Amino acid sequence: MSSDVCKHCTHAACLDVCPTGSLFRTEFGTVVVQDDICNGCGYCVPACPYGVIERRRGPEGAKNVGIAQKCTLCYDRLGAGNTPACAQACPTQSIQFGDVDELRERADARVRQLREAGVADARLYGHDPDDGVGGAGAFFLLLDEPEVYGFPPDPVVTTKDLPQMFNRAGVAAVTLLAGAALSFLGRRR
Repeated sequence: MSSDVCKHCTHAACLDVCPTGSLFRTEFGTVVVQDDICNGCGYCVPACPYGVIERRRGPEGAKNVGIAQKCTLCYDRLGAGNTPACAQACPTQSIQFGDVDELRERADARVRQLREAGVADARLYGHDPDDGVGGAGAFFLLLDEPEVYGFPPDPVVTTKDLPQMFNRAGVAAVTLLAGAALSFLGRRR
């Protein structure tokens, strides 16, 4: 199994780094790219801890080449009151859609059931609000370590240190300005 769908992180770094505002959080809590606003800068691509955002490839002149692309959880379908296509089409109902809290309760019950049946490594991935992305709107029932499924073991919002970095840069700038001012004033005497 490999998942290249957007996890719709609670704290989405792609939203933090998008300079055009083409990425936005919808009224459903999902994260969507607006093709008509995206300038193709690609800042969102390395910001995603799951590596699910890509820039569209194709022949020169084809529609949306270079524009960021990712799962929207069928935003257009949700707006029309429909279920996302993946959940509707899944023949095994492995992909489910609904109220996140209700889905978490069902998933927790399934993990307990699997553990009682001897599957000691059964776990939910992406459901913990205390993880590095604040939990996700899409979470997964795993039967082994996350790396086996191509998931990072400890996903982290890549922009989590930005406020600290800006504060430190501000302190450094003020210190440099104060030093320059003192140096200038000291020479005038």
